Amino acid sequence: MYIPKLLLGMPGGSEWIIIILAVLILFGGRKIPEFMRGIGKGIREFNDAKNNVKKEIEEGINDKDKKTTTPES
Repeated sequence: MYIPKLLLGMPGGSEWIIIILAVLILFGGRKIPEFMRGIGKGIREFNDAKNNVKKEIEEGINDKDKKTTTPES
């Protein structure tokens, strides 16, 4: 039976509990909301940057198509 190597490295249920407890011990209950807020802000900024790049690429493609389809005078 074939088992992908990726699945062998994934933590199971008991490992997640240990990871969560370690995070609570390291950061404390008060720091976790700040930490999660920072992660959320980082994800939002990444998505905004990704959307801006996608928009610029699409605009560039549309401008290129307009230049090639319009007859030159």
